[in-house]
Parts: sequence; structure tokens; C-alpha cells
Amino acid sequence: MNETTARLQRPYPRTFRLDENTEVSFRLMTPADTHRLVTFARALPEDDLLYLRMDITKLNVVMQWGQNIKEGRTVTVLAEVDNEIAGYVSLHHNEVTWQRHLGEVRLQVAPRYRARGLGRALAGEIFAIARSLGLSKLVAHMTPDQQGAIATVERLGFRREALLQNFVIDRSGQTRDLLVMSYDMPGRIAC
Repeated sequence: MNETTARLQRPYPRTFRLDENTEVSFRLMTPADTHRLVTFARALPEDDLLYLRMDITKLNVVMQWGQNIKEGRTVTVLAEVDNEIAGYVSLHHNEVTWQRHLGEVRLQVAPRYRARGLGRALAGEIFAIARSLGLSKLVAHMTPDQQGAIATVERLGFRREALLQNFVIDRSGQTRDLLVMSYDMPGRIAC
């Protein structure tokens, strides 16, 4: 356990029931989950992979993610159904930079678990984690054509901050605009 996970005020593992009563287990990801997460990512539709900030189908990329978890720069909650990863939510932060009050949220749910309450539940987990870490603002990045993702984070209370023209490049080499959205944590004061 690193210093970051020691500060979390939520017990794990936790159980959640989806809308149709499927039981989901939430637990913190560890570096030992690297291969399982790559397997999860490789089963995602190509469209889902197109917009990911990093290529999580590559073992070395997910190994770096695991290192970030170990060093306390990232907290990831895995959602598992019958010992299979159904989704995850990550909070990426850095305590020593001028953006130490920020946490970047990344969320992914397997297609068969979408529109069943899992995304909402994972978002709730990351909001609670952000509060326990004392973060004052959450950010999410996406492209403007990700209408489903935009609608989801808007329902959570995120607002549009900026649109950066041709700021990212997708897996096929095409540049795309980047939409930055943010959420101010209630009652939090910047570090």
C-alpha cells in the first residue's frame, strides 16, 4: 500500500448491484492486474480504443500505469463480474506540480455493461476518492464527437472548459480537437 491509497477513506473490495441485479465487485487495481487489463482493452471495440489517452492494448503502457499506481500518482478502481474486468475508473494526479489540486478522470466500461448503472457507480467511486485525497477539481478530456461520453460527464456535473483545435492524434494518425471538461469539488480549496 502506498501513501495515496493509505489516505483513501473507502474500504475495498466493495460490492455493487447493477440495475438488473448483477453483482459487481469494486477493488483497487494493483500492478499485478496488468495482463488482465490488457486483455480487457483488447476486447473493446475499435471505436473505444480510438480515443484513449494511451494505448492500453500494449503491455508496456499498462505496466507503466501499474508503476504509477505503485508510486501513488494514479488510483484505479476495477469493476469485476465473475472475476472478469467489466470496467474501470482512474484518477491521475501529481502532488508536486502546480496542478496538484487537479485529478484527471478516465473511465471505460465494457459494451455489455453499458447503460446498466456501472459507469455511474464507478464515477461515484472516483468522486469519493478525489474527496478523500483533498482534490478541488476534476478534469476529463475527450474529443467533441464522443457525444455519449460528453453527455455522461455533463450528467455528473462537469462543464465545458476549452476546445483545443487539432490537439490530439488518434490511432489512425488523424488529428482531432480536444474538449476539456471540469468539475469543481464542493467545499474544496485549492492546495
